[in-house]
This record gives sequence, structure tokens and C-alpha cells, in this order.
Amino acid sequence: MKQSQLFTKTLKEAPRDEKSPNAKLLIRAGFIDKLTAGVYSYLPLGLRVLKKIENIIREEINRISGQEVLLPALHPKKNWKITDRWQYKEMFKLKSREGKDFSLGWTHEEIVTPLVQNFVKSYKDLPVFVYQIQDKFRDELRVKSGLLRGVEFLMKDLYSFHRDEKDLNEYYEKVKKAYFQIFKRCGIGKQTFLTLASGGTFSKYSHEFQTLTPYGEDRIYLCPKCKLATNKEIMKEQNYRCQKCKSQKLEIKKAIEVGNIFKLKSKFSEAFNFKFKERDGKERLILMGCYGIGLGRLMGAIVEVHHDKNGIIWPDSVSPFQIHLLSLERSSRVEKISRKLYKDLQKGGVEVFYDDREDKSPAEKLIDADLIGLPMRMVVSERTLARGCVEIKKRNQKRGKLISISKVKKLI
Repeated sequence: MKQSQLFTKTLKEAPRDEKSPNAKLLIRAGFIDKLTAGVYSYLPLGLRVLKKIENIIREEINRISGQEVLLPALHPKKNWKITDRWQYKEMFKLKSREGKDFSLGWTHEEIVTPLVQNFVKSYKDLPVFVYQIQDKFRDELRVKSGLLRGVEFLMKDLYSFHRDEKDLNEYYEKVKKAYFQIFKRCGIGKQTFLTLASGGTFSKYSHEFQTLTPYGEDRIYLCPKCKLATNKEIMKEQNYRCQKCKSQKLEIKKAIEVGNIFKLKSKFSEAFNFKFKERDGKERLILMGCYGIGLGRLMGAIVEVHHDKNGIIWPDSVSPFQIHLLSLERSSRVEKISRKLYKDLQKGGVEVFYDDREDKSPAEKLIDADLIGLPMRMVVSERTLARGCVEIKKRNQKRGKLISISKVKKLI
């Protein structure tokens, strides 16, 4: 893509009302735009990142037998009355012109449970794993930290349906492994830890996946030995010990929650009277699990972890483009070689973002390249061409190196 054709622009300064690095950098670099508190538009560069995160998640959930659906965002009141959750203050509620009550979905247990119930009647139909990637709406009181806490947000929510607790537990462990693989592929695997959290009304504990960052809004107690963490909210129950090895040498860390998983057990199947017939003909309640990842939150967490004073440093796997090609001067030779490299890179299957802007100085182009943060920068200038080269520099390195144009073509 040619940068001159991009309708968005970078900003010299971050919005004054934004405090978190992810919001400051993503807005400045032209990845997102703030409509109102907790509601953001994903611009062309930001949407490319979001789609790459979405594809990573989809591949890993498909690998553990997830079947993708798209459920309604508009929910009738009757489904939520069945589970006695209509009174939740987080719900956006509205009425139709006929006076019927609806809500905007902030979670989908009340929708997916009766849906699967229509098709699952026997033990032969189990287990079932259903997921979607869809917008959620939550009336948050503490809207802050850019993409980390929003009113409207994109989420992957997976729901599993099981014959017995053994089957539920086995799949729960599969999801744990899949989540770690997702975060590894997104470039935050080394900073992300399994964390014990409150299970609420479902079970004693649930699990969160917390990513360490100095800018995190959560506090976790991390065991350096076991690499298991405990959320601050339930630490007193543990008597300040590691649940796994009982060590008291725990480290208090700031972190961002990037995913969570729950064993719902029979809470929702009981409410909807969702039963199946066993081999012996007896009816038993389905057991359920739910597993969530906020895609925007994950994108924000990646930026919180991977940035420096000059801008974002995108991991290769989620970067909007692989190479930022900069044509530094408006000379016929520089422009000719730059255009040729751009075409060759594209033909070679390389995702390239070509800064061909004529109204920007070399300094402005270099500053923007650091701010946008693509993994590799390729600079064409009179200085490099005098040596028959282009300059190649990785975003996370301080210095670049000259490579002959002929070698660049071989690499392609």
C-alpha cells in the first residue's frame, strides 16, 4: 500500500485526555480513532492488525475443534429473565416501538445455551464447542486505558458443552494450551501468566491470563518458581502462598488481563433445563465451560509491551505490514528505484507499506516510520544509492545496515 493514498494521518502529539501508552500511540500513529469514551474506530492500519490477531485466534480455536458461528447482538429480555440476569447494571437496555424489551449482548450464555439445546439430545451428540468473534457492549463505569477497557469491544467467546466433569476438565486444559499458543504467536507469550481468579457463582476459581507490563491496571502475585500467579482480589484466601508449591516468595506485578476461562458447570443448563440422554436412557444436565479473549484489549496489551519512546514496535505476526519502504528524496533515481522495489516486494508476496509522500521531509518520514512501528524499515536515498545499496533496519534495533540492491532482490 502507498502511504500517500492512506486517508489517515499521524499526529505530532498524543491526545491530552489519554493516559495509557496504547491509546496515545495507537491514536497518534493512525491505527484507531476515539469516537467517545470507550468507543473506538479501527482505521485501515489498525484493522489490519486486528484481522491478524483474529486469524491467529481462529486458527488456534479451530485446532481444538471449535465451530465458528455468529450470534445476535440484540437479545430479547425473556432469555435473560430465565437466568435471572436481566437486572445486571452492565447491560445496555432498549425498547422496540412495540414496547418489547431487548438488550445489547455483553456475553452470550443466554443465547448459545438454548441454541445448542435445539440440536443436542443424546450423549452421542457431545461434546460440542461453539465460538464466535463479535462486538460486545458493556456499560462500564470505569472507561479508561484506551483499548484495555471499553464500552464496545470485539471478543472471541467460546462455549463448550460436555457429558461429564472429566470431559469438561480435559477440554479446559486444551483451551489453556491454545490460549498460551495464541499469546505466544501474538508476541506476548513470555510476559503472559496463568492467574488464579475468583470463580464467582460458578466454581471456587477461574483462570485469567495476565500480561506483565508497568502500565497494567491489575495487581497479581507471581510465583517465580511455578510461574503461577494469583489475582490480588483473592490473595487473602491463599494466605499469601502459591497455590501450587506453597511458596511465600511471591512477586507483586502490574499486569493486563488478556483472557479468561470459566467452568460454568450446570448453571446455565439447569436454568434452561438442558438435558441429554445417557447410554442407560437416563437424563442428565449438560456441563458447560466458557472462554473469552478481547481482541482490542489484546491489541492494546501488545502495544503496552512492545513500544519505546519513539513509537510502537509491532511483532512480525500481527504487524499491519512487514516492511516500511521509505523513498527519502524527490529525485528521479530515488523514486525510480523505490517504485521498482515496491513492485518487486509485492510480487514476492511481501506486505509492504511504501512511503511515497512528496510533502514530507526525510526527517518526518523517519519519525513516522518509528511511530507506526513496522518490523523492518527499508530506506532508499541518494546516499545509499551512491553505494548501490538500500539501508535495512529492524524496528527494535538502533542501527541499520546497507545491503546491495541485487541482494535485496535475491532475498525477495
